[in-house]
Amino acid sequence: MRTPTRTLRRLFACTLCYFTVAVFSAPPARAGQLNVPPEVTQGLDQIFAGDPDAAIELAHRLEQKQPDHPLGYLLETEALWWKMYCQACDVKYGMVDAWKRSKRGGDDEYLAAAGRAISLAEAQLRKSDSAEMHLYAGMGLALKARLYALRDERRATAHAGVDAREQFLRASQLDPDLEDAYTGLGLYNYYVDALSAIAKILRFFMGIPGGSKKEGVKQLERGMNHGVLTAVEARFYYAKNLRTYDWKYEQALAIATPLVERFPHNPIFLLLVGNLNAELGRNETAAASFRAAEQLSVRDPACAARVRQIAESFLSSPH
Repeated sequence: MRTPTRTLRRLFACTLCYFTVAVFSAPPARAGQLNVPPEVTQGLDQIFAGDPDAAIELAHRLEQKQPDHPLGYLLETEALWWKMYCQACDVKYGMVDAWKRSKRGGDDEYLAAAGRAISLAEAQLRKSDSAEMHLYAGMGLALKARLYALRDERRATAHAGVDAREQFLRASQLDPDLEDAYTGLGLYNYYVDALSAIAKILRFFMGIPGGSKKEGVKQLERGMNHGVLTAVEARFYYAKNLRTYDWKYEQALAIATPLVERFPHNPIFLLLVGNLNAELGRNETAAASFRAAEQLSVRDPACAARVRQIAESFLSSPH
């Protein structure tokens, strides 16, 4: 059993880690439902199929089409995040994950896109209070929190994460049936309750609201099973958290396996499933996942290099 040190860097690292979208010019959705244009579905599928670069190109076209809507900027930042996540992946404590790294050149572009999405959502909220725009504002803040966490900027991570939580809470208050809002709330509750005793003391002094893992699990399952746009990421982070914080490898594998079945060319999903099978001692099955990841044609050279290195490290390790 591995017990990696919990720090506040991990509090919001991937907390509220998901992407949601709404309609461009479609009629208003009824409560709890988001109308998703085909372009958005295409962009999300490109990200989860392992080609975020294609999604970035699509996002730029969406930004030109609707420059005053946060959607295109959220899609762009989400795609950039998955590139960063892959590039930062490594193996620590026997687990594949994106670990701490220093600032890099592309960070400003990422933060600018997230900031633009927040500003556009806030501009709409000044005109009319809506669950949709609170959701988008929360997305932008959560996207910022991800990068701050990756860079180990703890105070900035906490501030952005708490602000994002407030936006998600307001969205769920305005529309209790907005299923996608519960993914972010679920991850927040899960992470906060998973902190070590020392980190919880620090959380108290920093004014970070508490959370319940039990409630977080219910919210995550709600987002995973009923979310219109967040089901994939809710499933990924739920599985990864069960591995990292609860060591429930069998349950995590059952949740993660459908990701590989649906998106067989996503190297991150393959590495996670391989990692879980390795923890369960299913070495041949794990090796098949690592070989599949190693043989993928990944468009991003930095991501491709990390995937090969991680796969080779597992394949070459003694069993």
